[in-house]
Amino acid sequence: MYEYIKGTIEELGPAHVIIDNQGIAYFIHISLQTYSSLNGQETCKLYISEIIREDDHLLYGFFEKHEREIFVKLTSVSGIGANTGRMILSSLSLNEIEDAISTSNVNVLKAIKGIGLKTAQRIIIELKDKIAKSTEAQEIFMPQNNTIKEEALSALVMLGFNKATATKAVDKILSTPGETSIESVVKQALKML
Repeated sequence: MYEYIKGTIEELGPAHVIIDNQGIAYFIHISLQTYSSLNGQETCKLYISEIIREDDHLLYGFFEKHEREIFVKLTSVSGIGANTGRMILSSLSLNEIEDAISTSNVNVLKAIKGIGLKTAQRIIIELKDKIAKSTEAQEIFMPQNNTIKEEALSALVMLGFNKATATKAVDKILSTPGETSIESVVKQALKML
């Protein structure tokens, strides 16, 4: 229901924040990662995951969208509730969580308070493919530095072209001298593919 909440930080603790948004104060549960990002700020924008139970409506806030995505994936695993998901995010960085899952490193997950062997194995089994796919998508769709080649490749892959074939076409276009923009590279590549 909520995408994000933006407002003034009224109260900040390691596990929660109260954000005032035009006179309405929201109590939002947060991880230690989000807490460290918010520390020292007066205003913020948190991406929200809403958990609705029979007796409670809880808001979990995240400084980055990617942290929220990992939280949603973790809580989709049977036996992992919102508080356990938050504990995992508070104990490890996002990269450490993704690495532990993609490399099937049970010991890293088992070291987190409240996570036993069976739960760690379940997390790995249920999320390994999802984490690998999202990591690949980030590599393809979010170029690390905004070079013409990477952005053109990203556009072509999003249009449905094979990455290897698109790379050959873009490399060929960029090897010829002349003024190039992302749009012109993509247009020329579309003619070649």
